[in-house]
Amino acid sequence: MSLIVSMADTIPGREIDHIVGIARGNVVRARFFGRDFIAGLRNLVGGEVPEYTDLLAESRETALDRMCKHAEELGADAIVTVRLSTSSVMEGAAEILAYGTAVKLK
Repeated sequence: MSLIVSMADTIPGREIDHIVGIARGNVVRARFFGRDFIAGLRNLVGGEVPEYTDLLAESRETALDRMCKHAEELGADAIVTVRLSTSSVMEGAAEILAYGTAVKLK
């Protein structure tokens, strides 16, 4: 069975047997000059900055993948109450954190 991941408190049709811990995964990404230069040009005309959209999307996926790996290491069948958080670590670098409650299902 593959790991079930949900932002809800429960898994429909399944019962949680017990909590095995908090599963977490994070990534810190920094901007780089090439991407910043193009984004700066886009900023002059307004609109979406796809270079940063892509960077953040990749970062979210990496954090979620690492959270799932951690949950599997804990022996979990599922992760409930999944949340994502972001914070600035330093100028030009941000952390994406994915976390949730790792559980065993009946």
